[in-house]
Amino acid sequence: MNFTKNYADRLNKIPPYLFAEIDRAITKKRAEGVDVISLGIGDPDLPTPQHIIDALNDAAEDPKNHRYPSYTGLLEFREAVSKYYKRRFNVSLEPENEVVTLIGSKEGIAHITPAFVNPGDVVLVPSPAYPVYEIGTILAGGSPHIMPILSENEFKPNLSEIPGDIARKAKLMFLNYPNAPTAETAGREFFSEVVDFARDNEVIACHDNPYTEMCFDGYLAPSFLEVKGAKEIGIEFNSLSKTYNMTGWRIGMVSGNADVIAGLGKIKENVDSGVFQAVQHAGIAALNGSQECVFENNKIIQKRRDFMVDSLNELGWDVKKPKATFYLWFKTPDCSKSTDFAKKVLDETGVVITPGTGFGKYGENYIRIALTQKLERLKEAVLRLSEFKF
Repeated sequence: MNFTKNYADRLNKIPPYLFAEIDRAITKKRAEGVDVISLGIGDPDLPTPQHIIDALNDAAEDPKNHRYPSYTGLLEFREAVSKYYKRRFNVSLEPENEVVTLIGSKEGIAHITPAFVNPGDVVLVPSPAYPVYEIGTILAGGSPHIMPILSENEFKPNLSEIPGDIARKAKLMFLNYPNAPTAETAGREFFSEVVDFARDNEVIACHDNPYTEMCFDGYLAPSFLEVKGAKEIGIEFNSLSKTYNMTGWRIGMVSGNADVIAGLGKIKENVDSGVFQAVQHAGIAALNGSQECVFENNKIIQKRRDFMVDSLNELGWDVKKPKATFYLWFKTPDCSKSTDFAKKVLDETGVVITPGTGFGKYGENYIRIALTQKLERLKEAVLRLSEFKF
């Protein structure tokens, strides 16, 4: 029997998930014998540092870690998060009630909406953006109000342009800096505007910050929680995935306002059983250990960034060097639609790039490239692209 006709209405409202579509395209091309170079998905190719793997192995040998974990996460892990925020951002967090362990930050982002959004409630969602902000809103029955983030405003939403009635109805607002897909950064001045807007309109600000440690040229990304009043009106999602090359490990954290954290925690108590404790012990080793591995990773990514930006500009593509993330974001060189351009590149070169429209309406005519291949493969990708006719 075909049960697709029985899908819930909310499921039919969700577009195909961008990165699943990219995976399918890669599988199809490889089945055809194509040597695919994927610059599409932000999945680090560098290995997880050895001291983190060793901590996992040691913890996995201990039978006490084989049982159900705490719903909110090991207190030791939440203490490590608290110490990290104090050390890195001078932000004080109470590990008992202002930090919760997540099965990767994506899980927390998806679960914050059912904790606070009733059917028909407004959620402020940037575009272009990580698709889960809008998808989580739809799954909760909420109504996404799109905030365009455009180049003329340095890829930040213009909060003053949000209609007053929409702002007053909004329950949540999603933000993300350093930003995916645009690689744009934000400073404390912008975050202060967000705090004022959220306080004036009684909106919960949800800042997604997984790229905070992936910075170059001496730049250090701030935390939203650094800004005065931020903890009164919001939370910050973070993850070990990109910082320590642990995407498959599925461990992250959310920190900030205790009431908001408790609401998210109530959802988690009823829909998941927490993070495997051995993985949390590995996370403790990551946060408390030497950060030299992070600095070394950033050096590698910076070399890739410099090579790709310089090479693509030599081809006549207009690409700027980002200060953070491992993404390049630029307009299609021929001003074509992003999906058409990305498909043509894949068909003619075997190189996977991500169409900007997959991140929302305002990503049209843009392309994102992820610097998640070794330099040798990037050189091969540039060689293929140099022969590409558009």
